[in-house]
Amino acid sequence: MRTDSSEGRRTDFPLLYAAATLCLIITVAPFAWMFLSSIKPTSEILKMPPVWLPSTITFEHYRRLWSSAFASSMVNSAVVSISITLTTILVNSMAGFAFAKYRFPGRERLFTLLLATMMIPGQVTMIPVFILLKYLGLLNSYTGLVLPGTASVFAIFLMRQFMMGIPDSVLEAARLDGASEPRLFAQIVLPLAMPAIATLVIFTFMASWNEFLWALIIMLDESKYTVPVALAALNGQYGTDWGLLMAGSVVTILPVLGVFLLMQKHYIRGIATSGLKG
Repeated sequence: MRTDSSEGRRTDFPLLYAAATLCLIITVAPFAWMFLSSIKPTSEILKMPPVWLPSTITFEHYRRLWSSAFASSMVNSAVVSISITLTTILVNSMAGFAFAKYRFPGRERLFTLLLATMMIPGQVTMIPVFILLKYLGLLNSYTGLVLPGTASVFAIFLMRQFMMGIPDSVLEAARLDGASEPRLFAQIVLPLAMPAIATLVIFTFMASWNEFLWALIIMLDESKYTVPVALAALNGQYGTDWGLLMAGSVVTILPVLGVFLLMQKHYIRGIATSGLKG
């Protein structure tokens, strides 16, 4: 029986590898085409039949990209995305810690109410938030772009669920040693919650970096456009410079990829830890 089972597993391995290889090719092919198109001469990008490898490698599209307003949009997106990510971690980790470890009247009902708001589409609240920011004078400003993304119910839920797994005995021992609540949170809770924080960093940075609709609504000055809006602006009214658009797309995905590579160790550790809890 053991022999038949092991032989069956060995027979399945080639099929699994073939399926995984096929999925890998389907996933990577669009990115490979995007990168190769960004270094092709313009005449070869729309050539039929399609040509994968360029006859001559050119970086003219990247030179034109960085000489345009797209370079300033990269700085704008970096400022906005980093600001949203840092404020989201600070605000929502404190809220998650309060819901996980403090007892106060109405805690469960308030948390249930927060979860219920996750069923409301973000597009429904765009007009009220826009009017509120208009009265506050925050339109066409980075503050108006960052402030609505500071508090996130998903982030509160994620941090609360992870922090519930931190033993109360650890926190009580720190309190007995004289640790204040801010010190307890900063030096004990946050390091223990690093896998959840890494997950939140990846999701928040990726969402804020790729945000298009809200940035298009809030920002009126072209010099303050973020990357998605600037990338859409590369589409001309009567035609599209595909080489320039592909170069912009390649540059756009690099910061997100960098953040994931930076945080992947903590992210994978969080997945492994959550699997062991079961």
